[in-house]
Amino acid sequence: MFNGYGSPLTAKARKMMLLGAGELGKEAVIEAQRLGVETIAVDRYANAPAMQVAHRAYVVDMLDGEALRRVIEEERPDVIVPEIEAIATDTLVELEREGYRVAPTAAAARLTMDREGIRRLAAEKLGLPTAPYRFADTLDELRAAVAELGTPCVVKPIMSSSGKGQSICRAETEIEACWNYAMEGGRAKKGRVIVEGFVTFESEITLLTVRSVSGTAFCAPIGHVQKDGDYIESWQPHALTDREREEAEAIARAVTDALGGYGIYGVELFLTKAGVLFSEVSPRPHDTGMVTMATQDLSEFALHVRAVLGFPVPAIRLLTPGASHTLKADRDAESFRIGGVERALALPNTQVRLFGKPVTKTGRRMAVALSTAGNTEEARALARQAAESLTLEYD
Repeated sequence: MFNGYGSPLTAKARKMMLLGAGELGKEAVIEAQRLGVETIAVDRYANAPAMQVAHRAYVVDMLDGEALRRVIEEERPDVIVPEIEAIATDTLVELEREGYRVAPTAAAARLTMDREGIRRLAAEKLGLPTAPYRFADTLDELRAAVAELGTPCVVKPIMSSSGKGQSICRAETEIEACWNYAMEGGRAKKGRVIVEGFVTFESEITLLTVRSVSGTAFCAPIGHVQKDGDYIESWQPHALTDREREEAEAIARAVTDALGGYGIYGVELFLTKAGVLFSEVSPRPHDTGMVTMATQDLSEFALHVRAVLGFPVPAIRLLTPGASHTLKADRDAESFRIGGVERALALPNTQVRLFGKPVTKTGRRMAVALSTAGNTEEARALARQAAESLTLEYD
């Protein structure tokens, strides 16, 4: 895709700009630098994890299209890689039309930015199986949607990340509280929610799907546990029957083909007795996919960067079963330390990633433990023990 690579910080350097500089962006920056790419990290707050390893960094309100355009025009990156949802995607579409390259595509970033666009694409255009759903712009419309779908049901802002604003409405008396929670947790200042009929699923998986010059490839399925819509632990591989695997890959291929471009997509799916259902998709590395840093020959971040840069992606190899388990903050604090690292690292086949976030917020992921073992259950137990060895100490 590029005609040679100069060294970073020279006139011949190839530049990648990440829009979003959290822990996932940090790993992507590291992988890009291994391939000689000059990196620029952009986020809405200073000292974000990826900013600490990138060549340069900018603090920008990425929902402000004019501010976003200014920093992109100043840097003129060879490729722009959105790493979070809260971005002025209409500006990205304009910039792509002007000749800038957005990976996977600006249209994918815009469509997957909100749950409405991607759900309508999957269910209404592609005909993929999903949970029943309705949309609501007001509290009264939410009451009507809940009455139609019944309780329990799931209420989510059409745009949020890490489960923010997502709740289960179990009774009519909880509707107003669910609406208020969604309004507090939503991003991009959009007062609209999606209401989903409750799905009784046997498990929930992420199927990392890589689109590259080599074609479409799939990582081994990743199982995960969520709490309040945010992942707590994940493991790879998650066992699937032959039929489930065929259905999962068919759904993932259909939705990622429709979105296009080169890069990794995190496709979330429900496994039910009736078959596989589409849930959501992200055009970037997935938080549950952090486990691949321990399990695969190429992590999801290495795969994403290779695909985005136009390099071939060979057969993806799962080297060992493994698991991840997160450390989350229980309060907001500006001064803290993470302890217990030595206890976690004393466990066999275990790694720890401390994200380096500058402050804690209640429920915020601050670190992850990664463990491997002969099977996923042993790996999950090890990763859980390692994560529980870590402590957040507040001043």
